[in-house]
Amino acid sequence: MSNSRIRTLGSREIGPGRPVYITGEIGINHNGDLDNAFRLIDAAAGAGCDAVKFQKRTPEICTPRDQWDLERDTPWGRMTYIDYRHRVEFGEDEYRQIDDYCRQKGIAWFASPWDIESVAFLEKFDVPAHKVASASLTDDELLRTLRSTGRTVILSTGMSTPRQIRHAVEVLGSDNIVLCHATSTYPAKAEELNLRVIDTLRQEYPNVPIGYSGHETGLQTTLAAVALGACFVERHITLDRAMWGSDQAASVEPQGLQRLVRDIRTIEASLGDGVKKVYESELAPMRKLRRVPGVVAEAEIAAAAGEPLTV
Repeated sequence: MSNSRIRTLGSREIGPGRPVYITGEIGINHNGDLDNAFRLIDAAAGAGCDAVKFQKRTPEICTPRDQWDLERDTPWGRMTYIDYRHRVEFGEDEYRQIDDYCRQKGIAWFASPWDIESVAFLEKFDVPAHKVASASLTDDELLRTLRSTGRTVILSTGMSTPRQIRHAVEVLGSDNIVLCHATSTYPAKAEELNLRVIDTLRQEYPNVPIGYSGHETGLQTTLAAVALGACFVERHITLDRAMWGSDQAASVEPQGLQRLVRDIRTIEASLGDGVKKVYESELAPMRKLRRVPGVVAEAEIAAAAGEPLTV
């Protein structure tokens, strides 16, 4: 097993043979409310997640100019789209509090910066990694800026062609990235998850750990991704799927998150090393249930005793 597939996220190593790194993606499901963010951090830490993730945007850069003045209904009344984008964005004061809170709770945090100013903003904190959202995979300038930070970069590959992914990997360099399979539909249908792409990516990028960023409803497909070898898993989390906001419906609620982490850890323990062996615990059932030991067993016993083999 090659060590070139191992990456460091803060104090944790991820990759083959290491525990799956589980991230609760808060994104903007906090709806601009720091209290919601703290409650989501509590849910993630309580479930045993390794990290929570946010999204960081400079609204004037990330919102197309022709959409700034479009009005929309929000929980805070009717407002322009650019005002709404500011309303759900946290500034440095809030992130300082998030940083302190995560430290108290023993959980890491990082974010997806959507523009270069946001990279500089996140660099004020000692985040374990940066995340590239699928929507940003084609933004070479952003990728080059992220590469220059020297931090591990997690790249989601939703809505992207194999050639676009290959180009992004070349821009980022393959030695400090984690690639995540993703389908960028919210929520994504089971028949469009195409989990076997995890294996395709693993063959295509032999030196890169492969993860999974899921936007489906339900947990079983994410568990299947772990069984297929994903060593990093990210799911959107919410306090309540019925809350206002575009990502809430494709998110996991606190109880579901607890089950997800518990079941990932069980699957991880059950996968083993792939070497067939007879366990100590099988010896008693073998003596009780196996009527005919068989010629191979007799030969193995003789070999262990140093006698000549007859098979």
